[in-house]
Amino acid sequence: MNYLGFDIGGTKCAVILGNEKGEILSKIRFDTENCASTVEKLISSARELGGEPVAAGISCGGPLDEKRGIIMSPPNLPGWDNIPITKLITDSLGIPALLRNDANACALAEWKFGAGRGCENMIFLTFGTGLGAGLILDGRLYGGTNGNAGEVGHIRLNPFGPVGYGKSGSMEGFASGSGIAQLGKTAAMEKLQQGLSTGYCKSFAELERVTAKTIADSAREGDETAIEVYRLCGTMLGRGLAVLTDILNPEKIVIGSIYPRCTDLLRDSIDSELRKEALPMSYECVEVVPAQLDEQIGDVAALSVAMEYNR
Repeated sequence: MNYLGFDIGGTKCAVILGNEKGEILSKIRFDTENCASTVEKLISSARELGGEPVAAGISCGGPLDEKRGIIMSPPNLPGWDNIPITKLITDSLGIPALLRNDANACALAEWKFGAGRGCENMIFLTFGTGLGAGLILDGRLYGGTNGNAGEVGHIRLNPFGPVGYGKSGSMEGFASGSGIAQLGKTAAMEKLQQGLSTGYCKSFAELERVTAKTIADSAREGDETAIEVYRLCGTMLGRGLAVLTDILNPEKIVIGSIYPRCTDLLRDSIDSELRKEALPMSYECVEVVPAQLDEQIGDVAALSVAMEYNR
């Protein structure tokens, strides 16, 4: 069976034709524009791909009403206000369509075709620009009452700290690309005010150019401040994972984006804090692993949502 995937992002969209093995048969990628023209391009691209798909899956950043298939004004999609995307797809293409937020879609992808294969209980963390989660519990995606389960980035880990998800000291504040940059800028400013500098920031003028990547590059060159930034990120992420481990008792926690690229800088501090904070019986049965699908995850995620229709 063939499936259609729609990956809707703030800057790029993709329409993917694939099969039940998660194999991508063909794809059309284009820039995201205003809502009306982008939806029209999604539908015309799907027709161009052909392939007689049996269902469509839509992956999109929230907020969403997954049950009614409505995109509800995501911050990265201005003008997409209460768009009944599944109805538009079904009415135009004549096939059923399902909508999932991107973290849930990626959780399905890693569970079906990536690092979570064979698990009954798995947590997937996005760990990119922000921090979201998708939950696989007892062999199925868990969305909660209205599809908002898994918003772990909003958990406050510390009264003070970098801001993420509108909350200082939150899990997203400490464990995201923007959060790592905030930690790095603060650490660099402390050094600069003492007449010192860091490997990734030599002057006040360079502060705005600090990113998670520049800090990682500097850490691998042996810069102690950069190493400490990633150690702190890993420690606080490990603290958050301990909460999730104690509550949900997963077999695996699969972490995407930054973690596969920076496992060497994060693994030890994550594990040290997780071991210290989690219940021993829960810690012993959980494994924290990098996501496997790499750059394909968005495409496979949208296809995986479509496959949920036949479950």
